[in-house]
Amino acid sequence: MSLISLLGALEIGLIFALVALGILISFRILNFPDMTTDGSFPLGGAVAAVLIIGGYNPWLACLGAATAGAIAGFITGWLNVRLGILQLLSSILMMIALYSINLRIMGAPNLPLLGEATVFTPFLPEEGDSMWVQPLVLAGVVLAVKILLDLFFASQLGLALRATGANERMARSQGISTGWITLGGMALANALNAFAGALYVQNQGGADISMGLGTIVI
Repeated sequence: MSLISLLGALEIGLIFALVALGILISFRILNFPDMTTDGSFPLGGAVAAVLIIGGYNPWLACLGAATAGAIAGFITGWLNVRLGILQLLSSILMMIALYSINLRIMGAPNLPLLGEATVFTPFLPEEGDSMWVQPLVLAGVVLAVKILLDLFFASQLGLALRATGANERMARSQGISTGWITLGGMALANALNAFAGALYVQNQGGADISMGLGTIVI
């Protein structure tokens, strides 16, 4: 394997590390089997691509992508908590709905970002070797997200989220609003998934409607 291939694999691995953190929140901490990831990942990519092409700052585009993912996760949780739909079924319904929504957002099956500014652009040197730039930027982003999540899970709200996933009945008896905690946890999980999608399209140079298929399997 060449150095370029190795760095490319490292970049993709770091991006999907964010997806793994999102899935950790839904599957492991909340005990919520969530298939929304297959839709929220390309949703983040679609929103980020459209905003970047529209001239918005790439980091602002990532924030918009994360917000869109949070809304998708919130709706998945709402279908389960408020309407009583089974967890897996509610996430599958949202995943299917997001395919059409993503296509509508992009207005086409794919959107190229060639020549557009990305989150990596400010770090690229004018001269010299730039192959290390994207892995280092992504490593910094993943590390920052991991630290923020650790701080969050050590907070009172984070502990309430962990308690809800571990034993919902006990958490409810302690005065925790488990319904709202579940909605917030699902929003956070899919915000991370969408944020990863936003970074993915900027790393790959474009968004594609099929890029989220099989995300959980990957």
